[in-house]
Amino acid sequence: MALTHSGKSLPFPQHSLLFAPLEGVTDPLYRQALLNLYPEWSRFSTDFLRIPSVGHYSKKHYVEHFGEELYQNSTAREKTTFQILTSPQTNLEQALADLHDLGFDHLDLNLGCPSRTVNSNKGGAYLLSDLPTLETLLRRIKKNWPHVFTVKIRVGYRNDDDFSTILKIIEQAGIDAITIHGRTRDQMYKGRANWNYSKIAVESVNIPIIGNGDIWTPSEVRQFFDLTHCYAIMLGRSAMKTPWMPKLLSLGPLPQEEELKIRAQELKIYYQKLVDEFTLAKLSEPIILKRLKSVSRNTVEDFIDGQAWRSQLLRSMTLEHFFKVLNETVENKPCPFRPALIEDPIHDLQDERACQAQ
Repeated sequence: MALTHSGKSLPFPQHSLLFAPLEGVTDPLYRQALLNLYPEWSRFSTDFLRIPSVGHYSKKHYVEHFGEELYQNSTAREKTTFQILTSPQTNLEQALADLHDLGFDHLDLNLGCPSRTVNSNKGGAYLLSDLPTLETLLRRIKKNWPHVFTVKIRVGYRNDDDFSTILKIIEQAGIDAITIHGRTRDQMYKGRANWNYSKIAVESVNIPIIGNGDIWTPSEVRQFFDLTHCYAIMLGRSAMKTPWMPKLLSLGPLPQEEELKIRAQELKIYYQKLVDEFTLAKLSEPIILKRLKSVSRNTVEDFIDGQAWRSQLLRSMTLEHFFKVLNETVENKPCPFRPALIEDPIHDLQDERACQAQ
């Protein structure tokens, strides 16, 4: 484990793969399934919890957000970061005291959410445009949180003009690590994330840097480490696409056809495990189907006619039909249906409000 400049040990080793916080995805049921299926991930995270501006949450609410069963599981608790989203006007001190009393020992602050609603309330990526407020907020949390405290940022709000200054503010506030997504807030998810920002950060500050953004394959994981020399990598959309990524990486370089063969096997296991967890939680079939669709983006694009098959998955009206389409997809044959590709309202909404890593 690395000692940060504040003397704390990060709760994951160098060259770790971290599963990003994903709003509306990494809830307790999803994380439970992933912990059981793919324990090779070094770290998971809750989806962010907004600290309220009026009043405060009960301790029970924090436990429910984390997951009551997961909270009772020492391994799950030790491998999970609690992410918050806050703004200057919240009752932050009470929240931090309650999280400390509950035994959480790694807090992450979301400074990358591009949502207009969040930003209009001076939270998320907005704080990258108001540096005095950012510095005050970071020091306020640092003063009241005795454990590991990390932040996740974009490289700026409108542009990257203040990127170096933001890094220095974070370093001087005593933060233990920075996750960097290589886009500005205004870029949302357009184009490709620029990996060079993580390289610049590694060379600029004495804080462990966690790289993030458009790292889709084992080969790209290796390339990112080689280019940036970052401490760890956090995966979001690519983690949803390939939640077996750490296991795949451990196998060493593989031919593309071998990776696709593994994908065909793992996808059926992955989706069935999600169904099992959601069914155990007594979710209805329509809700389970909606949840499966919400994590299906990009999962089948590598197969022949992947986009057409994806449209068929999203058109499924029953779980039986969803799995029928999935089974036909992973046979890697041409799709017999050629409808216009449908819009993906679930992910369009996520892209609009998303505060998730890639």
